[in-house]
Amino acid sequence: MKARQVLSTSVVALALAMPLALMARSGGDAIPAGPSTDHATTSKLVYGLLSDSRYAYRPRGLDASLSQDIFRRYLEALDGNKLFLDAADVARFRRHEATLGEAVRQGDTAVAMEMYAIYKQRVAERVQYARDLLGKDIFDFEGDERWYYDREDAEWAKDQAELDALWQKSVRNDWLRLKLAGKEPAEIRATLDKRYANMATSVAQLNQEDAFQTFLNAYTASIDPHTDYFNPRTADLFTQSMSLSLEGIGAQLQKQDDVVVIRELIPGGPAAGSGKFTPGDRIVGVGQGTSGPMEDVIGWRIDDVVDRIKGKAGSQVRLDVVPVEALLDSEPVRITLTRAKVRLEEQAAKSKVIDIPAGPTGDARRIGVIELPAFYQDFEGRRSRNGDYASATRDVARILGEFRGKGLDGVVLDLRNNGGGSLNEAVELTGLFIDTGPVVQVRESGGRVNVESDRKAGVAWDGPLAVLVNRASASASEIVAGAIQDYGRGLVIGETTFGKGTVQNLFDLDRWPANEGARHGQVKMTIAQFFLPGGSSTQNKGVVPDIRFPATVNGSEFGESTYDNALPWTRISAVQHTRYGNFAPLLPRLGELHSARVAADREFQWWKEDVAEFRAEADKEYISLNEAERRAERDRQAAKRTQRQEERKRLGLDLDPLAELADDDGLTANERDIATDTAREDAAEKRPDPLLRESAAILADAVRLLDADRKLSGVVLPESTGPGRWAR
Repeated sequence: MKARQVLSTSVVALALAMPLALMARSGGDAIPAGPSTDHATTSKLVYGLLSDSRYAYRPRGLDASLSQDIFRRYLEALDGNKLFLDAADVARFRRHEATLGEAVRQGDTAVAMEMYAIYKQRVAERVQYARDLLGKDIFDFEGDERWYYDREDAEWAKDQAELDALWQKSVRNDWLRLKLAGKEPAEIRATLDKRYANMATSVAQLNQEDAFQTFLNAYTASIDPHTDYFNPRTADLFTQSMSLSLEGIGAQLQKQDDVVVIRELIPGGPAAGSGKFTPGDRIVGVGQGTSGPMEDVIGWRIDDVVDRIKGKAGSQVRLDVVPVEALLDSEPVRITLTRAKVRLEEQAAKSKVIDIPAGPTGDARRIGVIELPAFYQDFEGRRSRNGDYASATRDVARILGEFRGKGLDGVVLDLRNNGGGSLNEAVELTGLFIDTGPVVQVRESGGRVNVESDRKAGVAWDGPLAVLVNRASASASEIVAGAIQDYGRGLVIGETTFGKGTVQNLFDLDRWPANEGARHGQVKMTIAQFFLPGGSSTQNKGVVPDIRFPATVNGSEFGESTYDNALPWTRISAVQHTRYGNFAPLLPRLGELHSARVAADREFQWWKEDVAEFRAEADKEYISLNEAERRAERDRQAAKRTQRQEERKRLGLDLDPLAELADDDGLTANERDIATDTAREDAAEKRPDPLLRESAAILADAVRLLDADRKLSGVVLPESTGPGRWAR
């Protein structure tokens, strides 16, 4: 690892998927046919890394199949739903299919730029066609037409006439959604015209940098699903997401039409501390320092505006702001802020306590919950050794200390939708629950296996533990859940996890040309595969829970096994580790209690019904364009929500705060009033969570059963002292 001159801390991949329209720069500049010098160098550097077994875990050299893969993935990145390009365009591109691998190796992006330019042209044409449709008499909804919105596996439209037919249905569906939401024709027409115009503007602003990153990621994805190229700007965003911090004014921004608006103020940030901002305020100008020229940023891409606003802590920035209640052409208010380092607390570990009432197995219990959305770490802050850095392990350890002080009966670590993060954090966080010992085995490309262990004696929590996972729990989450399961340290509850068993590291491409500034970006590259202490890989198979909940998504549609070039599952030799417990004798009884409880749990049953309904709708892959049919379905959903709210009142359950906001308003997020949209988000976060409550109840059952039966406790938890001593 040291010989590779990489970052000292490995990164277990986080999902970073950016739509093309969000990766654009300002200006709408044309895409030149020839490669830039920097792009040519970058392409050669990336090819050198990914074709070399000294660096890549599964290197891939240049051959015909590589070029075919790059071509297919590039087309998918440009037009994955096949709504802009037609068969003639694809046939024209296919002349270059066999040469794209060589183009990457030589740093020649001319073909990629040509394809990107044609894609942009087709988007402009399609959007204009959609806008023209708004003035035509096509909006009757009495027939039996359907809009098949999922076209990933469809054939390319054979000509423009076939694309016209597809777009007519798409536009009619947009119109019908707004009509069902109570909008009048004039309002619908204005809303959709603005929506389509904004789409055209966003894509027109895509430029050579965007084209290059998209093309190079078609190559990296051909190596393996979790290898990515980040241009300098995207690399900064990745670092920000891992460190849970940024240097700026502390505001979450979003684009509305041609203006960047404040969506949310981050507590503790300069913007919130000034008391001068309100969500919905429009930023129309940015100036650097106390005297730098003001730049009019109306019409700019959001990432360019963010670049102007962010800056080194301690520096100043001036903003021209039009308050939310004022007309856009009103005189702006000029506000000067001093930038600071801002912690993104909303994405950090959080805690709560769930009270489990007395049940058939014993008295009431109190279970602490830790919700951990990612395994974050501020790498630079940690290297500075000043002790002030974001760390998932440090935050969880602090919460566990609070739980100990409250005398709680158990802890549920909620890793649902946690896509991973720092491998080092996964190891250290596992060490909060086990004494010293191996946490994960890491096999490098040459076959050497390194064991990453917790070497810190003692634990932060030695009592009852459960880990809650779902299909979106991946990578570092699977390391923790799998290690806890291998050690017999706690129960794993939920769905089978994602199945990502590979390790990525960041390679700074500017190390080799020795640039003073950031020019070439970084590669997040697969360098190893991880295995649990017991020798099993989580790759493809994931971690299988001890107590399973119904699957929310089809495993054939989401997860590692859906990637066509994912590594297969395998295993290696186990390493010696303590086995604190064996829950197998306890699982049948826990399963019985769980089944009986959820059968009488209305919220759990409603959740099961909604999951089944969602999966059935997703399997259809179409939506009716018949107004009466759509209105009847809308009314059915509204009646269902009302009936459930009334039943909640009768049963004394918490009301669903989203119930009154759940009707489809036909709008996209950036078309809604900021306050309305954030209210929807807040309501969604505050909804009752029957899965979390049931996980706490299962853990409480286990505690009570072991407390009541010392013989069973001796079988399940043979270690009488140390971590895993559940029975008190």
